[in-house]
Amino acid sequence: MIYVHVPFCRSFCTYCDFYSELACRGKDEELIDRYLCGIESETVSRKDSILLTLETNTLYIGGGTPSVLPSSAFRRIVDALAGIGVDTGFGEFTVEVNPEDIVGRGESYVRELTEMGVNRISMGVQSFDDGILKWMNRRHDARCAAEAFRILRKCGVRNISLDIIFGVEGMTGETLRDTVEEMLSWGPEHLSAYQLSVEDGSSLAEMVETGRYVEADEEQCRRQYDFLCERLRRAGFEHYEISNWARPGARAAHNSAYWLRKQYVGLGPGAHSLIGRRRSWNSCVLQGWTSEGEDLSDAQIQEERKMLGLRTAEGVDGMAIPEDKWFVSDGIIAELI
Repeated sequence: MIYVHVPFCRSFCTYCDFYSELACRGKDEELIDRYLCGIESETVSRKDSILLTLETNTLYIGGGTPSVLPSSAFRRIVDALAGIGVDTGFGEFTVEVNPEDIVGRGESYVRELTEMGVNRISMGVQSFDDGILKWMNRRHDARCAAEAFRILRKCGVRNISLDIIFGVEGMTGETLRDTVEEMLSWGPEHLSAYQLSVEDGSSLAEMVETGRYVEADEEQCRRQYDFLCERLRRAGFEHYEISNWARPGARAAHNSAYWLRKQYVGLGPGAHSLIGRRRSWNSCVLQGWTSEGEDLSDAQIQEERKMLGLRTAEGVDGMAIPEDKWFVSDGIIAELI
């Protein structure tokens, strides 16, 4: 499986610490071209590794905000992969988008994406409270998100995932309920819900340090997560990973492969890869990124398998952990570290 990181945004969300550069519509052709040339070069130089990972034939283009790119940029990425022998009839081809880009670019943009094989869209909606969206520094409002979903459906996208953020100080249970009910009324195939976290380097971290934001308490976060679990269960979604729910048959194939610790290659600045024992990561520098990494020990690999498995509904094989490594506390099975 292949991941491509697009390090461009038109604005930075309050909570985000991912590597990204500001890129404004129509004013950064040279910057974007330089990035695409780098992707094309990296694709050729890592041909052997890429071809090793295609047991899971998925392509995921994330960011950043991939939808700031013109459709021609995605075509260059797909053509670069085809040029080294990748079968670009991907079983799952996901692109992350923001609602305002879909509305602004319109139906022709979405159709161009689907014509080149994109068959899954992951859209960051986050909330239907316009005040919360503004605080997050999102560029869309609730009405824009609804219109973007309508456009995607009209253009034939039949696998859409929506993101929700909960655990925001001041977000009431009623606000979260309204967001979830609105999303469910659209009929998406997949939902991802993330508790707001304070990441080093983000604007939110600075706000916490200067006393301009106080994190939501654990009890509020627990209640909101419990509500999500119960409401989405009643709506017929499978809770197949800590933060992810899907209609039957609509689990994210690409992300599921991560949790199964399958091999993958990440292209672009800031992207990570896993080939055999080797975990590597690209530097977060747009001009000529480089890669470094480490070889994992047997113990590290086993620890990763357990950590990832415990995130999923399937869990881990109990035989993989000796009996004397387990204990029970308050009815919860935990592992002795």
